[in-house]
Amino acid sequence: MMIREHKHAARFHPARHNDRTKVVAKALGLSSMENISLMQAANSGLSWAAITRFLDCTGLSQQDLAHYLGIHALTFALRRKAGIFGKRESEQLLRLAELYQATLHLFGGDTDSARAWFTSPVRGLGSACPIDMARNEFGAREVQDLIGRLNNGIFS
Repeated sequence: MMIREHKHAARFHPARHNDRTKVVAKALGLSSMENISLMQAANSGLSWAAITRFLDCTGLSQQDLAHYLGIHALTFALRRKAGIFGKRESEQLLRLAELYQATLHLFGGDTDSARAWFTSPVRGLGSACPIDMARNEFGAREVQDLIGRLNNGIFS
């Protein structure tokens, strides 16, 4: 009689999100960080109240955000006065928010650790800061890939 060795197939275990890792979506007034929700928010423009809540939850300053968005301080002040960001700025900020939320998940909801990692040089990104890499789509993909590798225990 032959005894078969049972090999279990790999099982997918979706990442568990707790309330601490959903803080970014809540800050932006979104029900989720799913693509449809992000597209709608980008198309309608983010309100200044949502921007303020995002800054509060990330610890970024208004100057940091203006620099990330690549807009002059005066333009940033005009957006604040108008109470809404345009489609381009909203889309960029949502890209940043997506990455920050993934970073927050990577650090188990620890905002201090997530913020420190996100704004510091990272070896896996060639010693660039994730927030700086995320200024364009290609850099954002690199940051997302690195976060995915780290979430899966792959040393980078």
